[in-house]
Amino acid sequence: MSSILPDAAPTNWVDRHAPAPLRPWLKLGRFDRPTGIWLLMLPGWMGIALAAATRGRAPDPILLVLFFLGAALMRAAGCAYNDIVDRDIDAKVARTAGRPIPSGQISVKQAWAFVIGCCLASLVILLTLHWWAIGLGVASLALVAAYPFMKRITWWPQAWLGLTFNWGALMGFAAGAYGAPGWPAVLLYAGLVFWTLGYDTIYAVQDLEDDALAGVKSSALRLGDQAPRAVLGFYGASFVLVIACAWIGGLGPLFLPPAALFALLLSRQAAKLDVADPQGALALFKSNSLAGLVLVAALALGAWQPGGAF
Repeated sequence: MSSILPDAAPTNWVDRHAPAPLRPWLKLGRFDRPTGIWLLMLPGWMGIALAAATRGRAPDPILLVLFFLGAALMRAAGCAYNDIVDRDIDAKVARTAGRPIPSGQISVKQAWAFVIGCCLASLVILLTLHWWAIGLGVASLALVAAYPFMKRITWWPQAWLGLTFNWGALMGFAAGAYGAPGWPAVLLYAGLVFWTLGYDTIYAVQDLEDDALAGVKSSALRLGDQAPRAVLGFYGASFVLVIACAWIGGLGPLFLPPAALFALLLSRQAAKLDVADPQGALALFKSNSLAGLVLVAALALGAWQPGGAF
């Protein structure tokens, strides 16, 4: 039952090791649940790897570090902002009722201060990038601001999350290429939107009953028992678009083996998804960190051409 799943496992590192006064703040930014940081960061790494591969180079490690830090900060800001907007809904859902804002551990005013602080720190990182990446970063704020309201107006908030979470692919390409994202980056972005639509539909299986009671919408609720088949379709579309990205970008043959593994990992998720098993859905969702890393490796290896080198 979705109502008995905690928002985060009680054995997470925050509860085990963090000082008690810091725990609500770390949980507000979801630092106790690092999967979301990976899933926000990885599209940026993919864009960086793709930009490098189209030029026959290895990804810039400095850019990779900057995008990791930026993703951690912006994911924290986004989660806190989402909790501010959703505090009344979160109080009605068993899995989220213990979050810092609905449980009264952190006030709305304090949460806004947290959001602003994380955004300012992210801005410092953003300003070190190429101006195309800076412009794209500023533009992403419109997607972030609108996301928490999507579950109130559409059955497909997961699609909007896909548009938002994967914007880093365009930014990463722009930062790595020192210019505007080209068609390979656009195709990669489109493919990753379908990837997120799939994995966040899996994630939403946890809250089927609670979302229905709270009156909010999700792709998992809309699809019902057809969710596994739909997730397979979303993942299939993602893979086709990623292959098109690699083809147009002129990536080398070493792209293909890890790309095939990426497809295998996604198809396994769709095959194992059971809408009556929310705990299993959470495990499948978390496995996307590995799938994303495999795709980063595929794009980076695509820099190699027969007879050439990095």
